[in-house]
Amino acid sequence: MQEIGDECVLDEVISRPDDGVLRTISQVEGDFLVLGAGGKMGPTVCRMLRRALDAVGSGQRRVVAVSRFTSPSAALDLQRHGIETIGCDLLDREAVQRLPLMSNVIYMAGQKFGTSGQPEQTWAMNVLVPAIVAERYRDARIVVFSTGCVYPLMPVAGRGAVEEDALTPPGEYAASCVGRERMFGHAALRYGTRVLQFRLCYSIDLRYGVLLDVASRVSAGQSVDLSMGWVQVIWQADACSRAIQSLLHCTAPAAALNVTGPERISVRELARRFGERLGRPVQYSGAERETAWLWDASRSCGLFGPPAVTLDQMIEWTAAWVERGGRTLNKPTHFEVRDGNY
Repeated sequence: MQEIGDECVLDEVISRPDDGVLRTISQVEGDFLVLGAGGKMGPTVCRMLRRALDAVGSGQRRVVAVSRFTSPSAALDLQRHGIETIGCDLLDREAVQRLPLMSNVIYMAGQKFGTSGQPEQTWAMNVLVPAIVAERYRDARIVVFSTGCVYPLMPVAGRGAVEEDALTPPGEYAASCVGRERMFGHAALRYGTRVLQFRLCYSIDLRYGVLLDVASRVSAGQSVDLSMGWVQVIWQADACSRAIQSLLHCTAPAAALNVTGPERISVRELARRFGERLGRPVQYSGAERETAWLWDASRSCGLFGPPAVTLDQMIEWTAAWVERGGRTLNKPTHFEVRDGNY
């Protein structure tokens, strides 16, 4: 694996389309609309789509990124890579009606942090917006970014949540994410909209994510909370690849797919490894419980193969990034929260 020394290299690596993406782009007809494209993963999905289309000789097909784009530089950066941008508040029904109709939609909009203080806004973003979008794009195939937190906490000694398990999560945020899935599921039943609920946890690159959270605390000499004793992660490029490939697996009624790395690791062990790699003593707080958010991702691995980037590689890249003082997004995941209140 190549070294990732700066953000330019990082952005190139995580947006590089793999063979599965290239095959998918060759089989799926039409243009691509990415809704909520201004978040942590949206630009990567857009760039991967654009690069794949160019690579297979379909450069005339469009990739359109939709977001509020409160930062003009975010839109300009996408435009520099051949991606069209549209500024839109998805809560504005009339604005959504003016968006172009396209055959392939990747839905990435949503709200997590701030739920405990503004639950109404979270429910509007996570339930009302999906209802508006599902109505507008009833004839498209839609990959809906959801979360593995739609499940309850699972026994550490067990298999992890599978797609057929009941969606009974703790907290308003996760409950609103179930609502998001229900709105798109309703469209699949009512209109025959082809939908896949993409239950992702936890995607990382080197600027954010669970591994960065733990490594940063170890590096700073801060204690690592063991309340959520076990985690699973997936490299952002692998997650984006699976999202694009999922366009071929959208169905009516809606399908669901757990997307994460197949390996689980204890937070205690993760902190120990970062401490060893960074030459820092490790401090802990709290204690492991008998449950955690854990998932069985065997169905997605069966469809797409194992992720290309292993947990060991992610740990090494993250440690090197922290060691050299690489830029971060300063957006902690709060993965240790157990009651679902963010």
